[in-house]
Amino acid sequence: IFYNEKEAAKYNSSSRIIKVQNDIAERAIELLNLPADKEHFILDVGCGSGLSGRTQDMLDIAIERDSSGDVFLQDMGGGLPFRPGVFDGCISISAVQWLCYSDKKEHTARKRLMRFFGSLYTCLKRGGRAVIQLYPETPEQMEEISANAMRCGFSGGLVIDFPNSAKAKKYYLCLIAGHDPTAKTTLPKALVGDPAAAAFENRREKNVRMFVVG
Repeated sequence: IFYNEKEAAKYNSSSRIIKVQNDIAERAIELLNLPADKEHFILDVGCGSGLSGRTQDMLDIAIERDSSGDVFLQDMGGGLPFRPGVFDGCISISAVQWLCYSDKKEHTARKRLMRFFGSLYTCLKRGGRAVIQLYPETPEQMEEISANAMRCGFSGGLVIDFPNSAKAKKYYLCLIAGHDPTAKTTLPKALVGDPAAAAFENRREKNVRMFVVG
């Protein structure tokens, strides 16, 4: 486990990392495109220190920071242990690609991805949305992750912000659980142009309650 107590503290004290992770999490919430006139119950998978990692040391920092939301430690590759239809949406920042790697003989990428996406589909309300930001190592890995999400019943697709920037390019897998005839189903638009000058047009105060899983 890379993020032990020392590394978790270092991660949480880096102003650059804090800004980058906050910006990505804000963008993911924006891409959920949830109605602004009601409260939403949002799951954050891989929340780490509340900057949206995956260790007890990271979660301890989240508690110390008094991060908004309830914090819960769980291996997402083993599935999410929540009641059916409880969440309006889900975000996950820089985490899901790690399901493609194994540290145990019995772990396989497909089984862990299927358990994760299958349980995520179950715990989202029908028409609920998930935005999975990740750093795929290869196009094949991105395809494997997307394909397993679709096998579990999700629809949606990939949004790539700043596709022409090697440094600022970000991948967001935008998913919808089932069909809600009242919801917008078009894929959100990607951010393009100069990353330094870009502003998120739809930023607003979000009326959400978070449940965060490290």
